[in-house]
Amino acid sequence: MARIDDVADYPLAENRPDLVKTARGKGLEELTLDAVMAGEVTLEDLRITPQALKDQARVATLAGRPTLGRNFERAAELVPVPQDFLLQVYELLRPGRAKTKADLLAAAKTLREDYKAEKMAIFVEEAAEVYERRGLFTFRF
Repeated sequence: MARIDDVADYPLAENRPDLVKTARGKGLEELTLDAVMAGEVTLEDLRITPQALKDQARVATLAGRPTLGRNFERAAELVPVPQDFLLQVYELLRPGRAKTKADLLAAAKTLREDYKAEKMAIFVEEAAEVYERRGLFTFRF
C-alpha cells in the first residue's frame, strides 16, 4: 500500500510529518537546535533519503505529473551512488562527451550491477541509443 494517498498530503513536513524520517530513522520532531548542539543530529540526518524522493514521486504522479514522478524515482536510486561516479555519468551524458556508445553502456552496467539503480541504468541505455542515432558521440567543440 502506498504511503501517500492524496496530493493534499503535500507538503509532507506540514501535512504528514509522521512519514518524514532521516536516514538514521529520526522523525522531524527530533531535529531540534538542542539536538544539534548535543551532537544528536548529524549531517546524515539532514540528507535526502530515497524514501523522501519516492514520496515526492508519488505526489507528482498523483498530481498528474508522471514525468516528474519518474525523475524523482530515478533520483531515489541515486542517493547511495558515490558523488564522483555520478559526476562521471553526468559528464558522459552531456552530448559530445562520451566517445562511444560503449562508454554509456558501461556506466549503465555499473549503475545496475553495483548500485542496483535499474531505472537509472535504463535511462542511460536509452540515452546511448538516442546518442548513437543522432551522432552525438564525437566532440562538437
